Amino acid sequence: MTPDRQRSRVYAWEDRVVAPHDPTRIARAAAQGMVAAIWAEPLWQGRGLRFPPKVAALPANARARVADASRLTIRLHLFTPSWCLLHEIAHAMTASHDGASDGHGACFVGVYLRLLTHYLRLPEPMLLASLAEARIIVDRAALPWMFQPAAAKADWRASA
Repeated sequence: MTPDRQRSRVYAWEDRVVAPHDPTRIARAAAQGMVAAIWAEPLWQGRGLRFPPKVAALPANARARVADASRLTIRLHLFTPSWCLLHEIAHAMTASHDGASDGHGACFVGVYLRLLTHYLRLPEPMLLASLAEARIIVDRAALPWMFQPAAAKADWRASA
């Protein structure tokens, strides 16, 4: 498995740049409808996605983790910061049903950037400048897994 080289930088960037701009929290009970609506939004070459992941409870003993996601499931505590839900949706969008994932790589950050600018209305120039300052690589042309070319999918599978 390839190390997730940007993970700690992405988390630090979120704490410093994203979280202060969005104090809102989403109840887990409302999250499934939001995930389905965001999933279907035609943000990706004019197309939406089908078959959104299911929202489930994060185990009660998961104290250090705010949330987690795979292609099929997004697990949340009772209340989750809105930006964190978008982070987990970006993970679900950049993962396959069999576990291949971009982790916190350039494709994940590109998809997450699109979600932050579209749904939280955070200014893209500010986000891009702060990502560069944090030395986080972003693919601004990133697409969800379902729309990735076959070569990119093969690379992700090899690193999973």
